[in-house]
Amino acid sequence: MSRAFILLLDSFGLGAAPDAAAFGDAGADTFGHIAAWAFANGEPLQLPNLERLGLAAAGHLAGGKWAKGFARRFDFGAAYGSACERSTGKDTQSGHWEIAGAPVDFEWGYFPHTVPAFPLELTAALQAQSGVPGFLGDCHASGTEIIKQLGDQHVASGKPIIYTSSDSVLQIAAHEEAFGLERLYALCEAAFKLVEPYNIGRIIARPFVGAAGNYKRTSNRRDYAVAPPAPTLLDHVKDAGGEVVALGKVSDIFAGHGVTRKVKGDGNMALFDALLKVVDEAGEDALAFVNFVDFDQSYGHRRDIAGYAAALRELDARLPEFIARMRPDDLAVITADHGCDPTWAGTDHTREQIPMLFFGPGVTPRALGVSSCFSDIGQTLASHLGVAPLAHGSNLL
Repeated sequence: MSRAFILLLDSFGLGAAPDAAAFGDAGADTFGHIAAWAFANGEPLQLPNLERLGLAAAGHLAGGKWAKGFARRFDFGAAYGSACERSTGKDTQSGHWEIAGAPVDFEWGYFPHTVPAFPLELTAALQAQSGVPGFLGDCHASGTEIIKQLGDQHVASGKPIIYTSSDSVLQIAAHEEAFGLERLYALCEAAFKLVEPYNIGRIIARPFVGAAGNYKRTSNRRDYAVAPPAPTLLDHVKDAGGEVVALGKVSDIFAGHGVTRKVKGDGNMALFDALLKVVDEAGEDALAFVNFVDFDQSYGHRRDIAGYAAALRELDARLPEFIARMRPDDLAVITADHGCDPTWAGTDHTREQIPMLFFGPGVTPRALGVSSCFSDIGQTLASHLGVAPLAHGSNLL
């Protein structure tokens, strides 16, 4: 019987989408620009396993250019292509939901690039409900930077740090010990109810530890997300009696819908270890969906090109461990949910095409072209697993 695996490299875009200019992202290219930077610095990216699966060839399909330092032009090991997003945003939820067969055809609510960023009536209600002495931040910001800037003041005052981004999101950062982790979660739960009239997609709890300006975010992040607008691949697999294992933040992104088991991990490599265990343990008709979040939160948003390149090399080196554990009827796909070009201005996501690298013992390597909807990924996996077809997308295999 069949199993399926989604390995999502959070923010690993393949180049500007056709409508990128409308988002201020014409010319963005997460993969291409990292490869060019590495080549120019005398350390070519060298991702032999991803290259063999067709990563650079998929990049060529997306933008008509070969990434610097990638020479393979034939004899690929996967069915490869790229996909353009149908949803109206470039955010995490839209990307994940569309992959799973539920494009977002409505407009999310967003907070403006003003200071304060949040409506006074919203923050006043949240303060009244929670009893906190006030808030710090109240602006668009990078999460790591705002904790660095305001962490000491937060610990001294007890005021949580609130901020947003180009996503439909309100994020709340607080010290796990000085403020309290459960207290932070309760604050986020209150905020989640209060933002409903604003059509905001997520509240994110951003706990951190440390002292005297030396702070570090922890793995106790929690996302409070609205549910997908329609049944997704996860629901279809669960309804058919299959196991759905969500690794990393995947369960939070889908508000738990369709998930039968959650697995957490602190960082890409911990999640990769967890994935290998799932591959060994998962039974027939299982779907495992892992989000490797470090690419986005630790390197893309922080515009850390060297860190992003190193993380890609690290994951590439471990891919053979996963491939060696695959069973004869397994199908896996390597993909992303949006771009976050670390060479780009600002700290927000970039509107890009995403890779589609389908591989497994039964896959015939070939070029798939450019899909007009991320849901082609989910529909292909639904067909492989023999579950009910999704409302959107085409089977590519």
